Amino acid sequence: MHEMSIAESLVELIEEAGRNQRFLRVRQIRVKLGALGHVEPEALRFCFDAVSQGTIAESAELDLEMVAGEGWCASCSRTVPISERYDLCPVCGQDHVRMTAGDELRLAELEVE
Repeated sequence: MHEMSIAESLVELIEEAGRNQRFLRVRQIRVKLGALGHVEPEALRFCFDAVSQGTIAESAELDLEMVAGEGWCASCSRTVPISERYDLCPVCGQDHVRMTAGDELRLAELEVE
């Protein structure tokens, strides 16, 4: 389950930020999570709750902002929605679509005390 290592990395980033910026507690954590990134949101929440125990992130609300899949089609020069990494272009049907959004995993914001 790679969600556990992702949760551990999030806690490490948060604790490092706490040391650098001198805050003692995190109330809310916003993470941008790509819909095509193969991370199960509920598994990530579960793992985060487990690994954040005893840290400055304990009991913090984990807000996962889902980012939809999007790609650029080189054939028709359009930005198009995609639901899989290697989708065909829904406009022209060609397979020249390069994913431009949807695989993010980024710590976006912390609300701290």
